[in-house]
Amino acid sequence: MTGSLNVVVGITGGIAAYKAVGVIRSFVLAGHRVQVVATTGALRFVGRPTLEAISRNPVHTELYEGVAEVRHVAIGQAADLIVIAPATANTIAKLAAGLADDLLGNTVLASTAPVVLAPAMHTEMWQNPATQANIATLRSRGVTVVGPASGQLTGTDSGPGRMEEPDAIVDAALAAVSGETARTPGDLDGCAIVITAGGTREPLDPVRFLGNRSSGKQGVALATAAAQRGAAVTLIASHLDVPAPNGVTVIDAPSAAELQAAVTDAAPRADIVIMAAAVSDYRPAEVQESKIKKEDAGDELLLRLVKNPDILAGLAHNARPDQTIVGFAAETAHGDDELIRIGRAKLARKGCDFLVVNRVGWNEGFARDTNSVVMLARGGTIALTESGDKLAVAERILDILLAERR
Repeated sequence: MTGSLNVVVGITGGIAAYKAVGVIRSFVLAGHRVQVVATTGALRFVGRPTLEAISRNPVHTELYEGVAEVRHVAIGQAADLIVIAPATANTIAKLAAGLADDLLGNTVLASTAPVVLAPAMHTEMWQNPATQANIATLRSRGVTVVGPASGQLTGTDSGPGRMEEPDAIVDAALAAVSGETARTPGDLDGCAIVITAGGTREPLDPVRFLGNRSSGKQGVALATAAAQRGAAVTLIASHLDVPAPNGVTVIDAPSAAELQAAVTDAAPRADIVIMAAAVSDYRPAEVQESKIKKEDAGDELLLRLVKNPDILAGLAHNARPDQTIVGFAAETAHGDDELIRIGRAKLARKGCDFLVVNRVGWNEGFARDTNSVVMLARGGTIALTESGDKLAVAERILDILLAERR
């Protein structure tokens, strides 16, 4: 991004308000003019002198200050970019409802500039359905949401809800104002998307199965984001830990064979197929009709496994020229270089248009609300690196796919 911007940094009343100092400082050092609009609660966590010294401008807090210059709308009208960091659950709710009972709310409503939110709150507040619905509403209006990250919170709590670091917020904000992450509600109107999600289970007997630790959260996030942007979404679900979103067609596919049948049937009518489900590579050669008992099996139970079909490779091989096929790969890797190397090799074997890879292990990747991915395009070039909550990751993946199809 080139040129000096008029940036409004909104600060709300959360413990992460101290991090806003780093956001302001980064904008100022980059040559941008910063106006700080702080709520009364924000000034309980970080002092006005600090904010004025770093921003090099007076801090604005009161709705009825500067009435003669109509300041309650003038700040928003002059803004090229509005960044709210931290954005509390209360502020997010008010913005979603279009409320303007303080200077920050008036500033946002009076502005046509890009708005970037950096949420910060306790995990339970972030995961509350009300907060998630408000975030979805704001995203549908084109607001950019950065984070939250997962990590140490106030006290002994830990989990998703930690405000992203200032550099990540500033980078995302400058990308938003340049149009790199801009999206329009309904930009996927008329697009048919098939998405698989969850983890397949291969039965051993009526009681037991071979499975994996996938929760389906990333696939559901993709379905949610695509539906909100106007796509006709078919979600092929394997044992989801989270509910499927409203407004999508859901097909249950418990095993790899059932998932293959469902996606093979749905794919010919799709513009985009996203294989986000974790599909078992192998299945038992024989499925017992009754429960396997240890009295019969003895001290050792030997299982013979046979390979499942490669569904992604089959879809890529049979894809229409106007169709986009996207694979997912969860890999154990010791670093980003190894992850990308594994991903490029798999992309070449599968023959799909894109492959989204992420690192997994005993304590990372599965069943979490955040994700960190690398999206590789055909030929192995890196199309995207993204970290954040899974809905934010889903939005960026869809941005790439939409740009590629255009």
